Amino acid sequence: MQFSISTKKKIELIDITGQVEYAVERSGAKTGACTVYAPHATAAIVINEFESNLQKDFEKVFEAILPRADYMHDHIDNNASAHLLSGLFGCSRTIPVEEGKLALGTWQRIIFCEFDGPRSLRNILVTIVKSQ
Repeated sequence: MQFSISTKKKIELIDITGQVEYAVERSGAKTGACTVYAPHATAAIVINEFESNLQKDFEKVFEAILPRADYMHDHIDNNASAHLLSGLFGCSRTIPVEEGKLALGTWQRIIFCEFDGPRSLRNILVTIVKSQ
């Protein structure tokens, strides 16, 4: 399954848990694994709590990890930090499926991280592998 989202800010976190849960439900999988993948070189997928203050903290951390510098790639299209953050945090996560549901912790959510927004079209691919 695939779905799309749009982003409004240069750095933005979006909770996509509901869309992924829907994909798991539609798959009919009772046990297995769900992979969430963003096919973009300037975005990431993380699993964490999705609380407004924590979102702001994540944004501060993203900016602090890669302060402004003379990155070589910036001479091409001025988004080297977005590529580097994506590489550090990763563009996919795999979550176990148990009893037909994502095996996330109490406060865990699946979060799409935009590092080079705003973008009108960001795709997310969800693949479910059913256990036998």
